[in-house]
Amino acid sequence: MKEILNLPKSIPIFPLSNFIIFPDTMVPLNIFEPRYIQMVDDCMKNDRIIGMVQPKNDAMELYKIGCAGKITSFSETEDGRYLIVLNGLSRFKILKEIESNKLYRKFDVSFKEYSEDVNKKKTEIKFSDLELIFKNLKSLFKKKGYIINWKEIEKQSLDQTINTLSMASPFSLEEKQILLESINLETRKEKLEKILKTYLVDSFGNKTLQ
Repeated sequence: MKEILNLPKSIPIFPLSNFIIFPDTMVPLNIFEPRYIQMVDDCMKNDRIIGMVQPKNDAMELYKIGCAGKITSFSETEDGRYLIVLNGLSRFKILKEIESNKLYRKFDVSFKEYSEDVNKKKTEIKFSDLELIFKNLKSLFKKKGYIINWKEIEKQSLDQTINTLSMASPFSLEEKQILLESINLETRKEKLEKILKTYLVDSFGNKTLQ
């Protein structure tokens, strides 16, 4: 079990629009910008932890809640790109930016608000509760032209399934942030259902859940 005290008080931030990760999910990333090449270089020399945060409309302004991940796989291509796999650890709240001469940005953060990500308090949800979500998502994905390996998703644990669907769904930046900030799995499931309902009611129009 991961201990909350072992997570760093400051982390480098990789801002990526319309992209979220959750604890215990794994995502591949293709790193090619010089500032993030430098960030990965520095991370590989230390704890290998990076914070993923969505930028707001102004690229310099970030949402306050993101998710930290640890680099668990690293390779370099012939043209100098880094191919990494990030394993989600815990969500965090940004406290303040740290002044630095680095090309990338670094922030003081707090993991306290999302201690359940580490302590793994179980939420009682059954797979049968996801039947409507699966049905509606399959309709939405088909309409959007997304190809999803549903059999592989159904092999995952319940929390991994909900988090994977939240990450992969073709929702807006704001809607994905709502899912990321949901305090627990039950709340995330409810938010996912509500967002899906707005898409279906609006004939797959893009309306943000308020």
